Amino acid sequence: MNEILTLLKPRFWSFKNGGYAKDAGNRKLRGLLFGTLGLIFWAGIFIIFYRVLVYFQGVADFGDILARKLMSMVIITLFSLLVFSSIITSLTKLYLSKDLVLVHSMPVSTSKIFLARWFESTIDSSWMVIIYSLPVFLSYGVVYKAGLFFYAIVCLTILPLCLIASGISALVVVMVALFLPAGRLRTFFVFLGFVLFVILIMAFRLIRPERLVNPDAFTSLILYLKSLETPGSPFIPTTWIFDSIQAALTGMMKSTVFDLILTWSFTVTLIFVITWISGVTYFTGYSKAQTATGRMFPSRGLSGIRSAYILNHMSGPTRAFVVKEIKTFFRDQTQWPQIFLIVALIAVYLYNFSVLPFAKSPIGIIYLQNLFSFLNMGLATFVLTAVAARFVYPAVSIEGEAFWIVRSSPIRIRTLLWIKFAVYFIPLLLLAEILIVVSNILLNVTPFMMALSVTTVFLMVPGIVSMGIGFGAAYPDFQSENPAQSVTSFGGLLFMILCAGFIAAVIVIEAGPVYSIFMAEIRRTSMSMFQWIWLAGSFFLVILLCILAIIVPMRWGNRCLSRNV
Repeated sequence: MNEILTLLKPRFWSFKNGGYAKDAGNRKLRGLLFGTLGLIFWAGIFIIFYRVLVYFQGVADFGDILARKLMSMVIITLFSLLVFSSIITSLTKLYLSKDLVLVHSMPVSTSKIFLARWFESTIDSSWMVIIYSLPVFLSYGVVYKAGLFFYAIVCLTILPLCLIASGISALVVVMVALFLPAGRLRTFFVFLGFVLFVILIMAFRLIRPERLVNPDAFTSLILYLKSLETPGSPFIPTTWIFDSIQAALTGMMKSTVFDLILTWSFTVTLIFVITWISGVTYFTGYSKAQTATGRMFPSRGLSGIRSAYILNHMSGPTRAFVVKEIKTFFRDQTQWPQIFLIVALIAVYLYNFSVLPFAKSPIGIIYLQNLFSFLNMGLATFVLTAVAARFVYPAVSIEGEAFWIVRSSPIRIRTLLWIKFAVYFIPLLLLAEILIVVSNILLNVTPFMMALSVTTVFLMVPGIVSMGIGFGAAYPDFQSENPAQSVTSFGGLLFMILCAGFIAAVIVIEAGPVYSIFMAEIRRTSMSMFQWIWLAGSFFLVILLCILAIIVPMRWGNRCLSRNV
C-alpha cells in the first residue's frame, strides 16, 4: 500500500503546489471563473429537477412512477458516461502517458503500478460526474422530504458506481490491449464509443420521450403504464444502486442495507479480479503499446490535393501549409468519430423541427414558424460554436512541440493564421447554411425570413471561425498530449463565452427591425420612415460587428503568438 501511495504523491503534490507556480494569479482567476460557472450550472440542474419532480407529484397516481422512471434513467446515464469516460482515461493512464517509462523502471511490482494508475484514472473520470449528480439526488431529497439516511446512502452508492464503471472499463482495456497496440486501441474505442452514442441519441429521439408525460397520446391506461416500466435485471449493478437509493428514499432500511451490501461486495470482488488479471497481462499490453501506432482508416486520395486548381495560384510556402492543414485533418483518426457524431446531431436537430406540434398551438402558425426561424439563427450558430470549439480552437495547439518548424519556415504567423481560417471557414459555412436552409424548409417560412437567415449566418460564420483561430493562437497549448482538450482551458472558455455574446448581440440587434417588417407584411401596411432608418442602422451595426469579430481576434492572436513563441 505504501508503494501505491508513493506513486500517487506526485499527483497530490502538483495539485497542492499549484499556487506557487509562475501563473498562480491566472490560475486563481481561471479557478474563480470556472467555479462560478460550475456553481451556476449546478444550481440550474437542481432547479430543473426540482421543478420536474414537483410537477410529477401533481400528477395523480402516476407521479411516483414517473419519478422512479426518471431516477432509473439518470443512474443508467451516469453509469454509461462513467464507463465511456473511464475507458479513454484508463487507456491514457495505463498505456499512453509519457511518464510510464520512468514509472516502470522503478522497483515496484506491475500490479501496484496498475492499481496506482487505475485509482488516478478513476478520480479523473469520475469527479465531474459525482459533482453534477449531487443536485439530482438533492432535489429528490428536498421534494420527498428525505432525512440524513437518504443522503448518506447516496454518498455510499455513488462511490461504488464510479469504482464499478472504472473497474469494468480497465478490465476491458487490459484484455483488448493484449491483441491491439494501445495507439490503435484508443482510436478503436473512441470510434466505437461515438458510434454507440450516435445510436443512443437517434434511438432516444425516435421514441419521442415527450409522450411519457402525455397520457392522452395512449389508447389505454394499461399501454401507458407498460411504457413506464423500467427493465431492471437483478444482475446489473445499476439495478442494485437504484433499488438502494429508492428504498432509502421511501424509508425501507432493510432493503437499502441489503442492496448496499450487494453493491459493495461486487465492487470489492471486481477490484480483486482486475488486480489479479493485471498482474498477469498488464505489462504484456504495455510492451505492445511501445510499437508504432497504425491508422484505422488509411488516408487515400489525398495525394491529389496539391494539383487542385485554387492551390496553383498560391505561393509555394502558402500552398505547402494549406496542403499540410488538410492532410493533418484527414490523417487524425480521432476526428472521424466526432464527424459522425456531428452528422447524427444534425439529423436529430433537423428531425426536431419536423415534429414541432404547430397545429396544437393557440398562436398563429405563420407567426410561430417565422419566430422559430428567427430564433433558429441563434441555435444554428450556437451549434456551429460547439463545432468550432472542437475543431477550430485547437488548430494552433495541434502543431504541438513541432511548432518550431513552423516558426522557422519562410511564412509569417499572420499568414499561417489566415491559412487556418480559410481551411476551416468553408466547411463550417456549408454546415451552418445547410442547417439554416433545411430547417427553414421544414418550417415553411416566408421568403424574407429565408433570405434573412441565410444572409445573417453568412455574416456570422467568419466571425466565429476568426475568434476560434484568434483565441487558439492567444492561448496555445503545445505541450498537451491531446490538443483537443485545450478547449477546456481558460482561453477555450473565454472563446465560447464571447461567441455566445456575439451571437446574442446580433440576434438582439436584428430582433426589432425584423419584427417590424414581419408585422407590416402580415397587416399589409407600409413601414414608416423611422422604421426604415432603424432597419438600415441595425443592419449596419450587424455588419460592423461581424467585421470587427473577424479582424480583432486575428490581430490579437497574431500579436500574442508572435510575442510568446
